[in-house]
Amino acid sequence: MRDGKKESLRIGIDASRAFVDEKTGIEEYAYQVIKNLRKPLFGQRVVLYLRPGQAKKIDFKLPKKWETKELFWGRFWTQSGLSLELLFHPVDVLFVPAHTLPFIHPRRSYVTVHGLEFEFLPESYSWQSRFFHRFFIKKSCAWASKVIVVSNKTKSDLITFYKVPEEKVVVIENGFRKRFVGNLKKEGKAKREKFVLFIGRLEKRKNVLNIIRSFEVLKGKYGYPGKLYLVGGPGHGYREIKEKIEKSKYRKDIRELGFVSEREKWFYLSEAEIFLFPSLAEGFGIPILEAQSMGVPVVTSDRSPMKDVVADKRVLVNPEDVEEIARVVNRILKDDQLRREIIKAGLDNIKKYSWRRTARRISELLMEKDY
Repeated sequence: MRDGKKESLRIGIDASRAFVDEKTGIEEYAYQVIKNLRKPLFGQRVVLYLRPGQAKKIDFKLPKKWETKELFWGRFWTQSGLSLELLFHPVDVLFVPAHTLPFIHPRRSYVTVHGLEFEFLPESYSWQSRFFHRFFIKKSCAWASKVIVVSNKTKSDLITFYKVPEEKVVVIENGFRKRFVGNLKKEGKAKREKFVLFIGRLEKRKNVLNIIRSFEVLKGKYGYPGKLYLVGGPGHGYREIKEKIEKSKYRKDIRELGFVSEREKWFYLSEAEIFLFPSLAEGFGIPILEAQSMGVPVVTSDRSPMKDVVADKRVLVNPEDVEEIARVVNRILKDDQLRREIIKAGLDNIKKYSWRRTARRISELLMEKDY
């Protein structure tokens, strides 16, 4: 107590994933959640823990009581640097938006687990990566006051694989913010050409090999005149993917664009005929919503959580069946009425998702009074 008033909580947030140059789904989650926590946590004392040089990358104004702290630690940043910081400068509540709580943490600690894809597709991860994920996610679930997950599937997986008590797991779905891209199409950095698009890490888990195979069917069987654009950096199993592209009969029509800027990403989304996302395993699937927001039909897996996020049975495919993927893509390309219906359904679907709502629900957990 101070002057008869109860002091506000001191809340620590691991912001090291939020302010990186190359954002994938988890980094986007961390960025958007922290950005949207500013309003519900406006009067609280908040510390954002960052890696060296990240403070200058924060592109929004922080509330008066918020501060940043860069931890100058190299490897094992979380378990060494962040643990030591919390030992010498403890906080009341800790929130980690990505999988791993530090060894030293306050009694009230919360962590978001985005998925257990490494358990379903172990061949898509190195043994070191599998060991690291399994060990620290298990530990984090044991240490946490509550475990936040982004889908019902991940909740079910945590209960099944790691025996996490059901009452400890809270489902708070990802949000979504539509980008206003202005005159992006007029800028046109790429040649005007027809193409189907994939955005994500080029790895086996994302089913890139079957995307290429289905594109070959689309070209050979259905005579598709366009190209396949692959946007994203190399991941586990990339060597096999690269070899497949080089040996493909249609290799001249397959364009690897690598990692692109945020603005370029939205340009390609705005121009694509179809967005292909038949992933083998995901924690959520934000790219589905990004494509829908741009009025682009999505073809995705008939597995959770993708089928739940897309909310349209007509665009679901068996990710193992390249013939089916090509057939569904071709049907959407050829049937204008179906295409319009799918686009409208997608634009309606994104209205259900909001980063503000996601952040508000997380803030309610962090501010629990009687935990």
